[in-house]
Amino acid sequence: MIARAPRSASLVSFASFALLLFAIVTAAALAFARGPEMPAPATPTATPTAPATPTAAATSTSTSTYASGLTPLPHDARVPHPLLPPGSFDPDTGPSTVVFPPQHTTLRFNHKFHVSEPNGPKMKCVACHKAAATSQSVKDNLIPPGDTCDACHMTDHSNPNKVTAGDDESGKCGFCHVGYKNGDGNLVARFETPRANMVFNHAKHVARNIGCPQCHGDVGQLELATRDQMPRMRGCLSCHQATNSASRGTAKSDYLTCHLATETTQTGSVGGAGKMRTLFASGEMLPPRWLHDAGHGPDFIFRHKWVAGNDSEFCSNCHKEDFCTDCHDGRVRPLTVHPSDYISMHPIEARQQTTKCQSCHNEQSFCLSCHQRLGITMSGPIDVRETGRFHPPKDIWSDPPRKPGHHSFEAEKNLNQCVSCHTERDCVVCHGAAGIGGGFNPHRAGFMAGCATQFRRNPRPCFVCHEPADGALAQCR
Repeated sequence: MIARAPRSASLVSFASFALLLFAIVTAAALAFARGPEMPAPATPTATPTAPATPTAAATSTSTSTYASGLTPLPHDARVPHPLLPPGSFDPDTGPSTVVFPPQHTTLRFNHKFHVSEPNGPKMKCVACHKAAATSQSVKDNLIPPGDTCDACHMTDHSNPNKVTAGDDESGKCGFCHVGYKNGDGNLVARFETPRANMVFNHAKHVARNIGCPQCHGDVGQLELATRDQMPRMRGCLSCHQATNSASRGTAKSDYLTCHLATETTQTGSVGGAGKMRTLFASGEMLPPRWLHDAGHGPDFIFRHKWVAGNDSEFCSNCHKEDFCTDCHDGRVRPLTVHPSDYISMHPIEARQQTTKCQSCHNEQSFCLSCHQRLGITMSGPIDVRETGRFHPPKDIWSDPPRKPGHHSFEAEKNLNQCVSCHTERDCVVCHGAAGIGGGFNPHRAGFMAGCATQFRRNPRPCFVCHEPADGALAQCR
């Protein structure tokens, strides 16, 4: 006789079995939907400078995954301002892309490990950059050749077509050459450092005990050195435009000392005699705003008159005279120089001297010829002289006593305005010595106290009225 379980117990067993079956089916369905199970990613750890020998699986992949020496600072952090070359701004946008064209860096290198870390070899810059101490031209390649690394990394670069790798991981090709894979043989990515568009003599700077950080910043605290460590012009000028000769020494301030010329060939550090070259394959070299406020931005067409007025020789470093006279020759009238209604406006500007007319125009030819035609001069046609009167009425302009608007005040304020129409003899007609003019003394009160200084500076005006033997000049000699 078979014993039977109670009906309630049977129901419980059946329900448990059904739930177990449902769970198995659901898990299988989810597994097929996800696809093969992927292993959990390993927690990233800092890669040592000389990693252990990789596994067989790792040897088939690129070794450029090493984190050290791929950027100036770990995780490509921004380089602090104190580590940048002198003259850098904060924040800094890097050196000129025209002077120092962009590079293509395919080498992995940790300067900090080699130079300053306690467990590193503590090497000097010249240990790798041997040619820098004697280089006299930017044409010299100062990147260390492969055989510089052989002694430490146990490699052999004596034959570039048959390079022998070292025994440990730091001697493998992929340890230094980014993107290299086992099986590439002697093929590595090209390392491109275009020549700088400037003149520089390393040997002369080394002879003056100018250390590498003085031009390149503190590279010993960085990993990968990039073009951002190239010199800044503001840093160069701290020596080349020093205020006293003792500080400047033999550092010349002429622009062709450092920049290329357009008309002559330059070798070494000797500049040519032509103008400064500004056009290169990498772009056009323009002065920055901080250099004499000469940045050639959108507003420079308005500002250049002050820059040129302060130092015209500065502009002549790049521009020839005809570059200026194309607009400023007095014959061409660009609307950016004189607006369309300038004929009606120019008397006001000429009196106020907001612009110097004589910087472009000859007063006794360009101005006078037009004023004569309009009858605004004494030498103009009689029938139009009064209609074109330039001066105020006689009782204001010339009659005593002197009052606002008198010609003596106007001449003192802006004598160039008078000269644009009058010659010296026009003044002497009234303001001459006895027997020459109308008797109006050209000298102001107290003139004799300083006449000796005026005579030494320029005696010619005195001889317009006085003979050289005139006794009146004796006290001024």
